[in-house]
Order: sequence, then structure tokens, then C-alpha cells
Amino acid sequence: MLRMVPLPVPGRIWGARPVINLAFMPKPVKELPWRMIVPVVLIALFSIVVLYSAAGGGMRWALPQGARFVVFLGLAIAMSYLRPALIKQAAFPAYVIVLLLLIFVEALGFVSGGARRWLNLGPLNLQPSELMKPVIVLACAHFYSLLPAREIRGWSAIWPPAVLIGVPAVFILVQPDLGTAMMVVLGGMTVMFLAGIPLRLFGAGALACAVIGPIAFSFLHDYQRQRVLIFLDPEADPLHSGYHITQSKIAIGSGGLTGVGYLQGTQSHNEFLPEKHTDFIFATMAEEWGMIGGLFLIVAFSLILRWGMKVANESEDRFSRLAAAGLTTTIFFYFAINLMMVMGLAPVVGIPLPLFSYGGSAIMTVMICLGMLMAIERQNRRDLRRG
Repeated sequence: MLRMVPLPVPGRIWGARPVINLAFMPKPVKELPWRMIVPVVLIALFSIVVLYSAAGGGMRWALPQGARFVVFLGLAIAMSYLRPALIKQAAFPAYVIVLLLLIFVEALGFVSGGARRWLNLGPLNLQPSELMKPVIVLACAHFYSLLPAREIRGWSAIWPPAVLIGVPAVFILVQPDLGTAMMVVLGGMTVMFLAGIPLRLFGAGALACAVIGPIAFSFLHDYQRQRVLIFLDPEADPLHSGYHITQSKIAIGSGGLTGVGYLQGTQSHNEFLPEKHTDFIFATMAEEWGMIGGLFLIVAFSLILRWGMKVANESEDRFSRLAAAGLTTTIFFYFAINLMMVMGLAPVVGIPLPLFSYGGSAIMTVMICLGMLMAIERQNRRDLRRG
């Protein structure tokens, strides 16, 4: 009896998702992960539109944002041609380099906005703490890829990554930058969780944090303590410490379903909303575009995160699987913490909305994450061809 065997469809990798099948496009372009790139580009374009409005109809924020996005998108596409094995080999050296940069910040960095976080490299002001977000994920993923499976429940599986995470987190806290330190810790702990560290150890860690928390709170800067207290009671000081959250909630609430109209926002245009183009850009957008604009961003980011977790699920080697999942959750933490922050569901910790807030540091970090995810996805397709 004859059995019908389906033939490969042109433009597809056998056993993989279809790529764009347009004859006039070169193969490298057709093989790009457009399911991720399209929502990324749409978010960036929407950001430019919102920044134009936030500037009162000017290009002072929109134009630099667009230029940065194009440069870093090119960087991400170039990184997609790296082999995951090379990324793995570079994980520990990159960790050491970024850690040294954090030390240099304490010695040579300049102060801006009351914090010492940047190194002046001529035309570029580099924030090394941003680079530590993807690097800590790679370093922890490399560690667990080397660890024998039988040792995953032992002490040797806990203390080395704890040191890898804790040392840079302390340097970042000293700057001070509570939000970035929290992101570094969350990124590293996510890899630890995915590697198979027992849940009871995380429970013990949470209990230890609850005990140490009041002591750590006393070491925070005054403005950081105020942010925590205002989060617990937003109405306690609405004109001073609680001003950011109060105005953000007013902007988001006044937008309603469809918003007050493009270029018509009063909270941002009348300077009631602080940091309207950076940390609180979601509130700026929600006032003019309403819930529809917010849902657009949530759906777009969900598509990116879904693609990233799919890359992790399809990865065959342990390093690629842990790195892809960790890099994806790093983007998730950016997005989730910022939205919770501007809606008063989390303390204001200075986490921007990735690809949307004005500034180059967050775009650089997210594009590095996406570039490495594309590299892993490209290797997954090579493995499918061989199979």
C-alpha cells in the first residue's frame, strides 16, 4: 500500500514555522523572525508618535528615539548571526567586563539627577548597569549548563549564582539604582528557578528577605523610602512624594476607552505629569489613546514574549534554553514593572517601558536580548535542517 508523503513547501524549513515566501526578497531577509520584528517595529513607531505629542508637537524626543531604534535594530539583526556556542563562551568574560565597568562608575562616573550611574565615553554616555541585565542571565545560564544534573539540588547549585547575582546588585544599589538592581536580581533568580532549584529554597529566601527587609529599608536613601511609603499609602502626600503616582492615575483615568484625542492631553501638555516622556510615558499615551492604546501595547508585547518563550521551548541544549527563557523574562519584567509602577501597583523604581520610553539604555538592553534570542532561534532552525 502506498503512503502519501507530504513534500516540503518552498519558503519553509521542514518541521519549522513558515518564513516569509516573497520571491523578490533575499533569503537572509525572508528568514528573519518577522513574527517578533513586526510588533517590535510597531511599538517603536507608536513610541515616536507619542513622543511627538509629549513634546507639544515637536521632534526633540521623537527624532533621536527613531534614530536609536534603527541603529539598535541593526545591531540586533547583526547579533542574530552569532552562534549560541560563541555567546556561551563570552558569558563569563562579559560578566567580568561589565562588573569592572560598574566599579569604574564608582571611581570615574558622573552624577546626573542625584545618581552616579554613567560613564562618559565621548559621544556616548554608557550605563553599565543596563548591560548587566542580559549578562547576568547569560552568566547564570552558562553556570547551570556546566553543572551536572545530580548536583542541582545541592548547595553547590546555589551559592555560585547567588554570588554572581549579589555582587553587581550591591554595586548598582550604591549608585543608587534600586530598580535596576531589582531587575538584575529577578533575571538571575529566574534562571535559577528554571534550572530546577527546589521551590523550598526560594521560600526560605523569601522568608530571609522578610526578616532582613526592615533592616535594609533603613539603609535606603530618603527618596527611596518615600517611594515605598507612598506606594503603601498613595494619598498620604499627594502634592509631594505621591505627586507622580497621583498625576499618572489622573492621566490614565481621564483617557477612558478611546482617549481625549491625539495632541490633546492636558496632564502632559500642561506639565502636570512628571517624566512624561520616560518612566511615565504609558500614562502620557493612555490619556490621549485610552484603553485601546494600552491594549495595543499589551498585545504587541505579548506577541514578542510568546515568540521568545517558543524559542526557549524549541532549544535543544541547556544553555540556549535557559538563556532564551531568561532573556525573554527580562523583557517581561521591564514591561510588567513599568505598567504596575505607573498604575500605582508597585513603588516608583525608575524602570522605563522598553522600546517605548525615551532613552537609549533600555532600547539597547532590549535589542541585545532580542538579538541573542534571534541567534538562538537561527540555531534552532539549523538543528531542524540537520534533523
